[in-house]
Amino acid sequence: MASPAALLVSIGHQAGALRTLRAATAPHPPRSPPQPSHTQTFSAGRSGPAWHSLGEEMEVSEPGGAQELEEERRALGKSPKEGEESGDLSPLNPSEPRPEGLARPGLARCETLRETALRSKMSRLVEATSQLVQVEQTLLLPLLQQHPLPLHPKDSIEFRNICSHMALQREGQKFERDLHEAHQCLKTIIEKLICSLAVFPSDSCIPVRSALRQILQNLLAM
Repeated sequence: MASPAALLVSIGHQAGALRTLRAATAPHPPRSPPQPSHTQTFSAGRSGPAWHSLGEEMEVSEPGGAQELEEERRALGKSPKEGEESGDLSPLNPSEPRPEGLARPGLARCETLRETALRSKMSRLVEATSQLVQVEQTLLLPLLQQHPLPLHPKDSIEFRNICSHMALQREGQKFERDLHEAHQCLKTIIEKLICSLAVFPSDSCIPVRSALRQILQNLLAM
């Protein structure tokens, strides 16, 4: 049988895990866009026939330069609408390999759905941990002052360690494995609390058990 002090120890580890989870799910600050160089800024602000665009660079054309370039093109048998000015707008040949971004259009969607599922699972874990700490502090702790209950602080220690390790991964298979283990560990903590309350001698534990069952249901929701 455990005393209120043991429950406070468990709550402390769960609260530490909650802080770690919230820090891991905090949005990253957006990256600032690259600042344009002095040459690009200066070039973009000028206009007129003396400035001729070739690709992405802006170069100064000397007087008559445009006419000379036109004569060279005609000498080579190219019209202004051909060659470098026309751009590559031809349709993709079915026999040619498609660009990487167009090769498998369904892949990006699958990755997005996977990320959404992980984000939802992580959100449920954070919410369930927060609710568990609140129920333990406000409902379960007063019950322990009336009657001791069997508690398992080691589960809360393991839960905190798993969350700390998961926060270092951020993504990938190791992150997914840690997230699954954290879910299972928190599920075990809640289920053991419900079982411990089953032997409580009075009906005053009913609101606590009801709250814990609701937390468990939300945690396991798909």
